[in-house]
Amino acid sequence: MSFAQVYTRSVVGLHAPQVIIEVHLSQGLPALTIVGLPAAAVRESKDRVRSAILNSGFQFPNRRLTINLAPADLPKDGARLDLPIAIGILAASGQLEPEVMSGFEFIGELALNGELRQVSGSLAVARAIKAEALTLKASRGSKASKTHKPQLSKKQQQSKTPQLIVPIDNGAEASRVEGVEILGAQSLKAVCDHLQSLTNPNATYERLEIVPPAAVEKHLGYKVDLADVKGQHHARRALEIAAAGGHSLLFTGPPGSGKTLMASRLPTILPDLNDEDALEVASTYSVADSDYDYGTRPFRQVHHTISAVALVGGGSRPKPGEITLANKGVLFLDELPEFDRTVLEVLRQPLEAKQITISRANSQMTFPANFQLVAAMNPCPCGYDGDGSGRCRCRPEQIKRYQDKLSGPLLDRIDLHITVPALPIADLQNAQAGETSAQVRTRVAAAHKHQLERQKKVNNELSPSEIDRYIQLGESEQQLLQLAQQRLNLSARGYHRVLRVARTIADLADSVNITSAHVSEALSYRSK
Repeated sequence: MSFAQVYTRSVVGLHAPQVIIEVHLSQGLPALTIVGLPAAAVRESKDRVRSAILNSGFQFPNRRLTINLAPADLPKDGARLDLPIAIGILAASGQLEPEVMSGFEFIGELALNGELRQVSGSLAVARAIKAEALTLKASRGSKASKTHKPQLSKKQQQSKTPQLIVPIDNGAEASRVEGVEILGAQSLKAVCDHLQSLTNPNATYERLEIVPPAAVEKHLGYKVDLADVKGQHHARRALEIAAAGGHSLLFTGPPGSGKTLMASRLPTILPDLNDEDALEVASTYSVADSDYDYGTRPFRQVHHTISAVALVGGGSRPKPGEITLANKGVLFLDELPEFDRTVLEVLRQPLEAKQITISRANSQMTFPANFQLVAAMNPCPCGYDGDGSGRCRCRPEQIKRYQDKLSGPLLDRIDLHITVPALPIADLQNAQAGETSAQVRTRVAAAHKHQLERQKKVNNELSPSEIDRYIQLGESEQQLLQLAQQRLNLSARGYHRVLRVARTIADLADSVNITSAHVSEALSYRSK
């Protein structure tokens, strides 16, 4: 037989759509042509695949080879297609049985000697296979199955558990996904031996072993702790409120007052990620080919020279930016006024929508961006305005120009505005150690539980209609808010943010009702 089909996956954004590799051998001068929107790394695979096949003890067919990557309109990038292309060539040339391939999907980069190298996105691939298998299972016997069927192989549709063959170094990562059997292989030869053993059970071929599901390790703890922060009780309180309700916050204070120190401690008091969220975060980092301590909240600190594309994502083939890498965690912007204003303005939409949509001429891609924004800034260019030391030499117009770098709409989207004063050395020396992250996280987790039981989401994610439903104020609290709205010139957005913060403060106090004290504290965090 001179034709073979092999199933694999491309990675587009954070998704892993299926790719069917069709290999056809025909008469003609020896040549290898790859069609179907291959990127440069895929086009270069022909040389890697040829050497890997020869160095694995197989014959490379001396005929005309046409390889089609279907669907033809889907971009294919990365070297993860090396292994399935090699398998397809061996099957089309009769060195492997084509029928046995239909039970598997393959990803992996080939070295010239036939060894398999680790690729990015294996976790996203495994999640996509599981999702399609679940969709297929749900659609069996329904009318919907007649109009839409997931593109799984015939054997996968018949099998109870999909199977994915990956490089051995990707095995542990991919095995985090339950419901998909992961087979880790060291080389192309090992993969071929496994496939041949299925058709020749009496032969001495070695089979690949299923990678056991990775243990869901509970992280042993962060390397930093909130107890490291001396004094600053007001700022610590704001940090706890932000953690409990998912609120954004802005620290303003002189250099050395502890703004960065406190921001880096926020992940340590956030509630633990549930299994699905941890898997989603790990999948994002797998696609980005970045290290991630599984189960921890991401903390992304970006430099003020960052571009808008690097921050929110983009490119000709859109890739996730820092706001997506901070999904389910914290995005920290230090020296906020030093950022380019156009860069800061692109944060306005994802802060509200919790996602970012990147549009290109022929495609549109949406990335998750459910992060907590923490920002820090000095009150003036020199940093010492208002600290009482008399060191500030900035003129009023310089201070105004510095603070005007931040637009009103952006500041209006920040829930908590905290002034962080410089502490005298004597206070630092005599200050007792504050509460640990574990102690604060206990209260935060309790407040978080109240929110999930009441409305299935944290307070910061409540829409205006949900605010009307879940946040009820008494007459005195309403009058207080009306007075504050007049004096502080609260916008409708600012009004809703005060209500969300007040609801979080009440949850921390284990109070069903929002009192005037809760509203007053929430108002104290608004920008004056």
